Amino acid sequence: MARLEGKVALVTGAARGQGRSHALHMAAEGADIIALDICSDIASNPNALGTEADLAETRGLVEGMGRRIVAAQADVRDRSQLRDTLEGAVVELGHLDVIVANAGISAFGPTVPVQGFIDAFDVDFIGVVNTVSAGLPYLPQGSSIVVTGSIAALASQVNRTDGLGLQGPGAVGYGLAKSMLREYTKSLALVLGDQRIRVNAIHPTNVDTDMLHIDAIYRAFRPDLENPTRADAEVGFTYIHAIPVPYVDPSDISHAVVYLASDEARYVTGQQLFVDAGAATKAGL
Repeated sequence: MARLEGKVALVTGAARGQGRSHALHMAAEGADIIALDICSDIASNPNALGTEADLAETRGLVEGMGRRIVAAQADVRDRSQLRDTLEGAVVELGHLDVIVANAGISAFGPTVPVQGFIDAFDVDFIGVVNTVSAGLPYLPQGSSIVVTGSIAALASQVNRTDGLGLQGPGAVGYGLAKSMLREYTKSLALVLGDQRIRVNAIHPTNVDTDMLHIDAIYRAFRPDLENPTRADAEVGFTYIHAIPVPYVDPSDISHAVVYLASDEARYVTGQQLFVDAGAATKAGL
């Protein structure tokens, strides 16, 4: 339980969901944590985002493990804010060894305005670029960058502009952003290889978090029903997988994050790791 002993890890979107899970799993393996989150809603996004109270809870859980943590509000769309926040956090914790660029929104739904495309792309792609830009100057040799992609963007039609149906412009922005992360991480891995800094992407399938459980996504997976319930949507969720489960747990993604952040993965870079219950294989990717 000390695979990350002595390391400091930055996690964006850490107030709840996958981000909190990643922070807790890395803390359990000995890492100190820099936990960032916007802690406010984005108007075009139909579901509520994490709050200051959620981020405070993340901080308390990490401290309860005996690890140090700096928890702060920061919008990944604002590069200067990220840089300023991270500078103070690194001074407090001493160094930075791992970047987990996890913050994201889906902005799915037919009522989402065109601004949803802008916001989803800016959070899900530009936010990753900004996070890496802010953190990279601090990373020594042997460091790790882990980016959260999405199997949905690679294996479905969410990044197409035709036949939007129930998905809306936010889904197109989400799909474009997540699909671009594949080439971004591969190219960055080549650029940073000489510095022995590793860059990998994890592409989850549906994950059992608040982001998944909204009406717009239920309707996208069960367009045959007027008012699909969670149970109805789970049938559609399960259909896309080779292993018959509707979704995976945040911890399933966190285990992969811990591995890629650890020295066990010291020669693993440029990889696109599908934690997806076989969805990519079933889709022919």
